Amino acid sequence: MKETDLHNYQKACVDHIISNRFCGVFLDMGLGKTVSTLTAVNYLMNDYCEINSVLVIAPKRVAESVWQEEAEKWDHLKHLRFSKIVGTAKQRVAAITEVKADIYIISRDNVAWLCALYGGGKLPFDMVVVDELSSFKSYKSERFKALRGARPYLKRLVGLTGTPAPNGLIDLWPQIYLMDRGERLEKTISRYRERYFRPGQTNGHVVYSYNLMADSEKLIHKKIEDICISMKADDYLQMPVRTDNYIMLRMPVEVKKQYEDFEKNKVLELMHPEQEYLEDAGVWVEKPVEINVVNAAALSNKLLQFANGAIYDENRTVFPVHDIKLEALKEIIEDANGQPVLVAWTYQFDRDRIMDYLKKFKPRELKTNQDIEDWNAGKIQVMLAHPASAGHGLNLQAGGSIIVWYGQTWSLELYQQFNARLYRQGQQNHVIINHLILQGSHDEDVVQALKAKDKKQNALMDSIKAKIDKYKKFM
Repeated sequence: MKETDLHNYQKACVDHIISNRFCGVFLDMGLGKTVSTLTAVNYLMNDYCEINSVLVIAPKRVAESVWQEEAEKWDHLKHLRFSKIVGTAKQRVAAITEVKADIYIISRDNVAWLCALYGGGKLPFDMVVVDELSSFKSYKSERFKALRGARPYLKRLVGLTGTPAPNGLIDLWPQIYLMDRGERLEKTISRYRERYFRPGQTNGHVVYSYNLMADSEKLIHKKIEDICISMKADDYLQMPVRTDNYIMLRMPVEVKKQYEDFEKNKVLELMHPEQEYLEDAGVWVEKPVEINVVNAAALSNKLLQFANGAIYDENRTVFPVHDIKLEALKEIIEDANGQPVLVAWTYQFDRDRIMDYLKKFKPRELKTNQDIEDWNAGKIQVMLAHPASAGHGLNLQAGGSIIVWYGQTWSLELYQQFNARLYRQGQQNHVIINHLILQGSHDEDVVQALKAKDKKQNALMDSIKAKIDKYKKFM
C-alpha cells in the first residue's frame, strides 16, 4: 500500500502528531492508529529531521509483532528499522545498545526496568509513543511513575488509545499528565479530584469511588481538546453488521438450588462478624464487617466461577459443578458448520475444561504469532483466548466472525477491545458476538453493567450490596 491510500482522517492524525509535540490520539478500534503514527514518525525523522530515535511502549504481544508488521505493509514505511527490546535483561540491553534502529519497541511491563537502567531520567530516545495509553491510567503503578520521571527529558510523546477512560474520567489524569505534566488537569491527582469530582462510596476517610460534579465532563473535554484528537469508527468506516446474542441458559432444579445455597453461604461467610476483646469490660464483642472492594471482588469472583461451571478452593484445586456452558458452546460450534469460532475464557479451568470437552474440534489457545497466522489463514476452527492477552492490537478479522464470551468480564475496556479483534475495518462478514449467561446467576449483573457502560467498581459493589441485603434475614 502507498501513502496516498491513507484516509483523510488518518492524514489528520498525522498532522496532529506533527503539530503537537505532546499529544493524544484517541482513535476507535480499527481506525489505524499504528500506520498514522508511523507516518508521522517518518516525516519527523526524515523530512523535518527533528528526531533520530523513537521508543514505542506497547502490550507484550503488540510489541512483538504489530508495529513492524504494519510498517512492512506500506511502501513509504518499509525502510524503517526496528529493534525489539525483549527477552532476558542481557538481550534487552543488547537490543538497545548493539542494534542501530529508528524505532525501538518495548513491552509496557519493562518500562520501569528501562527507566531504572538509565537512572530514572534521560532515556536515549527523542520521542516516546505509548500504544494503549489507558494501561497507564493508574497513578500508583510503577510504569506510570517511571515514565513520569523520564517525561521532562523527552522531545515528544504521543499517547494512543481507543478507550482513554473505560471506567470513567477519573482515569484520565495520569494519561494527560504524561502529555502536559499537569498543565491542563492539575499538577496532582488530589487537586484533579477536588476540582472535578466529589466522593462517592466511602467508609470513613477511605473513598472507594468518585462522582463527576456538574459540568465537569464538559470542562475536562474542553481543557484537553487542543492536544487530544478523538475519532469514532462509526463516523469514518463502513463497519460490518454486528449482532449481539445473549444466550440465557437455564439451570436444572438441582443446580439452581446448589447455586442459591452457594451464593447465600458465600454472602453469609463474608458477613460473618469478627470478634474483639474489650479489656476494660472483660467481654468479647462483635465487630461490624467492612465490605470493601477487595472482599466484594472476591465474592463476585466465586459466583462467576460457579456460573462458568467449576470452583477453585483455597488450594486452587478445581471442583466441577456443571457442564451447562460447555454444552451450549458445543452447540454454537456445531451450528457454525465449520466456521471459525473465537472463544473468550476467564479462568484457567475454563480453558482446560473447554480444551478437553471440545477436543474433537482440535481447539487451540492463542499464544504465538503462528497461532495468529493460522487463524487468519482459516486453519483453526476453535481458538481460545483470554481477553487480557488478546485485547489490544491483534488483527484477527481475516480468520472468522464469531465470538463466544464463555465467561463475563466487568472490564468494559477488555470487552470492547476483545470484540474489536473481529469487529473492525477489513471484516468481510456479519459479526456475531455470543454471550453465555447462566440465568439467575451473577452473570446477569455483569452483563447489565456492561450494557449500561457502568464503572466496573461501582457496578460490582452495588451488585454485592444487593446480595447482602437479600440475605441479611438469615444472619
